Amino acid sequence: MTSPASLHPGDRVALLVPGSRDYLDLVLALLADGVFPVPLDPRLTPSERTGVLDDLTPALTLTTSAEVTDLLAQLPAVDRRGLPLGRPMHVTSGTTGRPKGVFSGVLDPAEAAALVAEERELWGFGPDDVNLVLSPLYHSAPLRFATATLLAGGTVVGFAEDGLQPGFDPATITRLIQDERPTTMFCVPAHLQRLFAHWDEVGVPDLSSFRLVAHAGAPCPPALKQRVIDAFPPQSTWEFYGSTEGQFTACRSEEWLARPGTVGRARRDRRLLVEDGVIWCVVPPAARFSYFNAPEKTAAAWRETPEGPAFTVGDLGRLDEEGYLYLSGRREDLIITGGVNVYPVEVENVLSAVPGVVDVAVHAVPDDAWGQRVTATVVGDVEEEALRAHAATHLAPPKRPKEYRFAAVLPRTLTGKVLRREL
Repeated sequence: MTSPASLHPGDRVALLVPGSRDYLDLVLALLADGVFPVPLDPRLTPSERTGVLDDLTPALTLTTSAEVTDLLAQLPAVDRRGLPLGRPMHVTSGTTGRPKGVFSGVLDPAEAAALVAEERELWGFGPDDVNLVLSPLYHSAPLRFATATLLAGGTVVGFAEDGLQPGFDPATITRLIQDERPTTMFCVPAHLQRLFAHWDEVGVPDLSSFRLVAHAGAPCPPALKQRVIDAFPPQSTWEFYGSTEGQFTACRSEEWLARPGTVGRARRDRRLLVEDGVIWCVVPPAARFSYFNAPEKTAAAWRETPEGPAFTVGDLGRLDEEGYLYLSGRREDLIITGGVNVYPVEVENVLSAVPGVVDVAVHAVPDDAWGQRVTATVVGDVEEEALRAHAATHLAPPKRPKEYRFAAVLPRTLTGKVLRREL
């Protein structure tokens, strides 16, 4: 185990471990020293881990909960920590499918204070809050909501007696709502679908404790959105639009009712621009980022505007006359399944190694439960069982195709690009 004395501001600590209470404390303790936790899916295969870690060159990689607890014990106690001097370095992929770390850099004290104040003022986090964690903590939004709650003096629930985060189970979540009386919750539409399906069988619990239920990560079907509005207390439900790189908008459901389909207006100290259909966002210094060790990718994401630096993740949309944003499409080829981003090229690269595969294209199919379903259309003489077995060995569960289709040829442009929309 590396000692904290060997960690310096700007260093990275990779977290390939399940979520836990100690995980949250460690994230805050590291950031207070300007050291950047890199939350990663512990289910990544060895080849996936190697690809990510080679780029990030972490000073330390933790792979067990015991290592998290050990390192945490060597760091300052909670009441002696300062503000986070940056954001956790979450990893995202580009259109090439090669993962890159989103790096805020070490912030000065004023920027660090602004980073905390923005979340607290938007969502109203305070010492009386009880945040219910539904999603794995290696995702940016649940980790952000949980740590912001702790920084405000609140409580986080959603862990077993051993302090570890269990998998999502509607019956367990229902019991936690009844027993813990949470006030806040971040979720993706797939969570809501499963909760309502369970509540249709057992009855809706008392939801009156909630003052904030925020959903994001995937488009929310209008019928589900209306059910959320009807089930939870008035003024409590929100949708926001953002990405691993940064946050764009927030929208209370009552605004959505007046403007169906909107994802809201620009958040505090931001300005939205739409040019040639592409969404750009001007952000304050505390919200800026680079792609770690990827200057060309960073340069492509940013440009100067009269209002200040603006970034894009390639999503498409439009603004109405009041500044409300409407999404018209996610970045090209991206699949969002249950709030998880899946990049087709990465999956195609894995499946193309299966003997008998001549050509393969991975694309999205609408799915009522998950928003989008990862689907592979394959050309060649190969059995579906062989494809599934290979995917299970080389891809984390969200990336594995749920459906395989077979074709004689893939539709392509004259330049050889697969026409995924036709699939």
